[in-house]
Amino acid sequence: MTTRRRGCNLSQRSFGCSAFVLFLLSALGGPAAAPLFAVSPQSSAQARRDYALIYGTVFGPNGRSVAGVPVKIRRSSEKKAKWELVSDTSGEFAQRVPAGVGDYVIQAEVKVPKGQQKPEVTVHIDNDERKDISLHLTEQQLPKR
Repeated sequence: MTTRRRGCNLSQRSFGCSAFVLFLLSALGGPAAAPLFAVSPQSSAQARRDYALIYGTVFGPNGRSVAGVPVKIRRSSEKKAKWELVSDTSGEFAQRVPAGVGDYVIQAEVKVPKGQQKPEVTVHIDNDERKDISLHLTEQQLPKR
């Protein structure tokens, strides 16, 4: 026999649960309390657009994606990386960066022969956009397994 729980699940946003919470707030704090806790759709939409997204995939010499590659992202005007990621099982990574105009350098942190540069891509962000990039590794740059 299974028992069904009743009540509001706060991790799910349903109209009934939200209306119930607003009702409780207005009943406990008077009619002026409900607008204080209500979130306007415009402010939540604004919060979603306050960043740009750099989305990338790391590929090996055979054209297949490579998992577990450390990736560093920095602003082009800085020397030190601000974000450090690792490509997932699909070879993909994603990082939110501040919205606005800026150039970013994305670099695979792999071992390279002396005198060679690590694979890197420079990306220009104009505002709150998404940029898709790819990093291509040679046979010598593949992580040892």
